[in-house]
Amino acid sequence: MRKIYTLTVLLIIASTLISACGAAKTAAPTDLLAQIKQRGTILVSTDPNYEPQSFLNTNGKRPSDTKCPSDTLTSAEMQGFDVSVAVEVGKRLGVETCFATPEWDMITAGNWADKWDISVGSMTIYVSRQKVLWFTTPYYYTPAVIATRTDSGINTVEDLAGKAICAATATTYEDWLNGKIATNLPASSIYAQPPAGITVVTLPTDQECAQSLNSGRKDFVAYVTSETVVNANIAAGMPMKTVGKPVYSEDLAIAIDKAHTLPTDTLLKAVDDIVIAMHTDGTLSQLSTKWFGSDLTQDPNK
Repeated sequence: MRKIYTLTVLLIIASTLISACGAAKTAAPTDLLAQIKQRGTILVSTDPNYEPQSFLNTNGKRPSDTKCPSDTLTSAEMQGFDVSVAVEVGKRLGVETCFATPEWDMITAGNWADKWDISVGSMTIYVSRQKVLWFTTPYYYTPAVIATRTDSGINTVEDLAGKAICAATATTYEDWLNGKIATNLPASSIYAQPPAGITVVTLPTDQECAQSLNSGRKDFVAYVTSETVVNANIAAGMPMKTVGKPVYSEDLAIAIDKAHTLPTDTLLKAVDDIVIAMHTDGTLSQLSTKWFGSDLTQDPNK
């Protein structure tokens, strides 16, 4: 009887220890980085219509073994410079990268309600955005330009005075056209003022401005965007050209929501370290050359 009793006690103790170990393994993470590593995925917000930075891969197939939630996209279903940077960040964190595609104004506004972890979407470091978002070291830099159709008859910035120009909603391009950029960027990054008397037309994304103008839309004659986007439009066969010189420069960084319910300081530090390492080891330069045809990872104002 004593042997049976002893065996029973030992089994109970062993069961308790196993349960305790199991509980320890599934304990709630104490910060966002721990949560990301525990689930094995990092959820990145980006634009699915921003070629060559980020766009859908129409030939990509969703892997059967992906850990990405069903309402997100996998790295096989997306492509572009930002996508490649995001995938590399996930790789160096030891997790799979998944993509969410919310509207841009939702991303820049902060207060993401924990719906995604970081933004890798060519976001300019901007004073007003720093109130709600953390930013890493810039991972690349681009000039902002004005573009129009080659048959528009517009050849100079002065030719645009009094006309309608398109920009994506909640972007630095919209702010530049509305004369609001000076309080958000250093003076050294601003090269020109917007044309006089213009009307601003907004669409959800930069590419929609280009695509609409290309399809014959008549309520605006030009659009403001990154030079990389205009180059991609021209390469895709759109009859577009830039007007004048770049109007300002953008320092583009990865962003994290300050309002996340879990602490984000360790994630910010880890991602910032990765960006710095990717600058140092040449990864960002290689990706920039691949997608843009040139190295845009060096600060033009230094």
